[in-house]
Amino acid sequence: MAVRTPKLKTAARTARARTKDALAKIPGPSSNPATNLLILDVAMRGASMVAGRAVERALLRTRYQREKARDIVKGRSMLSALTATGVARVATRSVPGFLLVAGGLFAKAVIDRSMTRRESVRRGDRQLAEQAAQADDE
Repeated sequence: MAVRTPKLKTAARTARARTKDALAKIPGPSSNPATNLLILDVAMRGASMVAGRAVERALLRTRYQREKARDIVKGRSMLSALTATGVARVATRSVPGFLLVAGGLFAKAVIDRSMTRRESVRRGDRQLAEQAAQADDE
């Protein structure tokens, strides 16, 4: 266990105050802090979406060619994307929400495993082929 001395506490408080003061002086894109928070939120969500799509494509490329993986990700419907976002939000907001979502995903995995492996793979491939076809239609 670390021993904390009064000197160390004082030094930490001083460093924290200096850092906080320095950060407060850095101007944002707007003089309105609410606008700056909105800009940050949009930027973070955009970066998260770009990273998420890259991870999805990388995962799909283990099984499909690059173009097919791109089409599958691109062909995802707005309803599907909104559903995934909503479910993720429910899961991250509360423990009961997390348990509900985790239970649903577990049930889906059990249903998939109750089929023969061939049938389960076939259904998944069919869904992804439909998704890729939607990208071609756009």
